[in-house]
Amino acid sequence: MQKALEILYIDDEVNNLVGFKANFRYDYVVHTASNTIEAQELLLAHPDIRIIFCDQRMPQELGVDFLHRIKKEFPKPIRILLTAYADMETVVDAVNKGHIFRFVRKPWMEEEIISAIEEANKFYIANSMLEIKNQELQKAYDELDKFAYSVSHDLRDPLTGVLSAVKLGLEFNSIERIHELLILMDDSLVSLDAYIDSLRDYYLLRRGELMLSEINFEDLFGNVKQFYKMYTQNKEVTFQIDVHQTDSFKSDKAILELILHNLLSNAFKYQHKGGTDQVVRLAVTTTDEQATIVVSDNGIGISPEHISDIFKLFFRGSDQAKGMGFGLYNVQNALLKLQGSIDVKSQPNIGTTFTVTIPSK
Repeated sequence: MQKALEILYIDDEVNNLVGFKANFRYDYVVHTASNTIEAQELLLAHPDIRIIFCDQRMPQELGVDFLHRIKKEFPKPIRILLTAYADMETVVDAVNKGHIFRFVRKPWMEEEIISAIEEANKFYIANSMLEIKNQELQKAYDELDKFAYSVSHDLRDPLTGVLSAVKLGLEFNSIERIHELLILMDDSLVSLDAYIDSLRDYYLLRRGELMLSEINFEDLFGNVKQFYKMYTQNKEVTFQIDVHQTDSFKSDKAILELILHNLLSNAFKYQHKGGTDQVVRLAVTTTDEQATIVVSDNGIGISPEHISDIFKLFFRGSDQAKGMGFGLYNVQNALLKLQGSIDVKSQPNIGTTFTVTIPSK
């Protein structure tokens, strides 16, 4: 049900206050004030007020002065001036000083008030949409700024490493020395490849529609387990998988895999170095409406002061493993696309658990 439009009417004549409320209380939520101090208190108490009607001839201050004074603290409500003395000087002063949307002559007519409300509400909605777009544009600009820096920094580092190794290699005749350089070059190229994968995921989430299909979690998790097989063998990390799927589940498989791989790669990377009994767990439970996926580990955990930042673009909470700061940011955006949610619980040196909930499409 659409929420009723809230209006504030300010007039020092009690009969006008009573008449306005009596005429419009069935169509709008009407707040009335007999002075500007009371009006300001109502604006503080009711932040959803969209339109302010104010009489020009108020005893403490002129309507224009009041509307000008509250502009900074209450920029959103649309301001309409009521006056029986609408001369040109008042009009010019109101436009320049009070940012008045419209004038209404006193004594007002019901049809004119309704027309003013409808126009003011349309203007309010248009301004609100513009503000949202401006916020989205600012966010996109900030991300682009970070993105440009990241590309120049994170692409240059591995390339510089390779070029330096090549230049040194040209001066060596020893096979052993050249092998050492090849290892350095390999590390740089692996880092570059991971960064390019992250960029691919970044753009995957921003373009194209969802590609829905039936998801068999036994098959999906089996492929994931195979992917990490070499890692678990070399690093001596136990990878446990648990699937409870009794219902059909539809989603975008590529985006699901993106979420899983980003969460699991962190779970494997941030284990205790040289630790024993290292475990990563992946579990899913489905209902006819959603899937709940849990990724947990007994690794180094996340510091409490970093929990609120881990989903930010380019944020890196630890130097233990090389990262580009895309992973969890991409996870959050993937879940937005799937209309899902994520919860994280972590304790330093004990481990981290991510719980992901995704509705079936």
